[in-house]
Amino acid sequence: MSDTIEKVKCLIIGSGPAGYSAAIYAARADMKPLLYTGMEPGGQLTTTTEVDNFPGYPEGIDGPTMMVQLQQQAERFGTEVRIGLATSVEFSKEKGGVHKVIVDGNKEIHAQTVIISTGATAKYLGLPSEQKLRGGGVSACAVCDGFFYKNQDVAIVGAGDTAAEEATYLANICKSVTMLVRKDAMRASKAMQHRVANTPNLTVLYNTEVDEVIGDQVVEGLRMVNNETNEKSEIAITGLFIAIGHKPNTDIFKGQLDMDETGYLITAGKSTKTNLPGVFAAGDVQDKEYRQAITAAGTGCMAALDAERYLATLE
Repeated sequence: MSDTIEKVKCLIIGSGPAGYSAAIYAARADMKPLLYTGMEPGGQLTTTTEVDNFPGYPEGIDGPTMMVQLQQQAERFGTEVRIGLATSVEFSKEKGGVHKVIVDGNKEIHAQTVIISTGATAKYLGLPSEQKLRGGGVSACAVCDGFFYKNQDVAIVGAGDTAAEEATYLANICKSVTMLVRKDAMRASKAMQHRVANTPNLTVLYNTEVDEVIGDQVVEGLRMVNNETNEKSEIAITGLFIAIGHKPNTDIFKGQLDMDETGYLITAGKSTKTNLPGVFAAGDVQDKEYRQAITAAGTGCMAALDAERYLATLE
């Protein structure tokens, strides 16, 4: 453990649109925020190529460049950005109490307010061919990337409500959508299953899994396997969407902060307040509905304003 304990008004755990937006607002409110990026500086958008749906970029922008610019904007107002991972926390339950955060296992930070923006990690199948083509036609966000496959043939993997919703969304844009369901039935609600069944250019293949994503630089096709007969088949596609869920990055907060059954942090009403005073949550770590860069940025702004107002009540 480090000999010196660093004391800050506002500690932001995690980067990405939520963390950097919180930093911009907190810095402009003279809270002198300290931001630790986590293991993936910039968050999920750094694994994305073109971002076309964030306001203010009429020609679009690639994800990594956008995150660099957000970081620079936060730093311009006085945010200190450090590469480091919060490894344990000890939050105070008292109003005005000190929140202790350990970074990289040895650096101790004492913060009056903490904004958690650690995000969520999309679940992938884990195939080498899939990982190789992430950003080259393999995506975990149909709403983010579906537009790039307009009038093309695509496939989607998943069986729940999110997968069904994304499949029908893609069907409105793409020439055809092939949906791969691992079991002999979908998990999605009956209403969503009816919507899928009534979409003419959407084909559902049951008991079907991805054997390999075909392509060198970009997705060119898909080899599938029927898990009952072991029969393999191939289709030509240009995009593969994975919709098998997300895992919120909240493990270190378990036992201290209220979460739902899947680990998303619970915030009060329309605020970013957690169940502990002075601790706030923004972005995908508390949002499993929208999961967009712009909504994450909005909650980052809210978290900074909530933290500023909380500090004002202490003075």
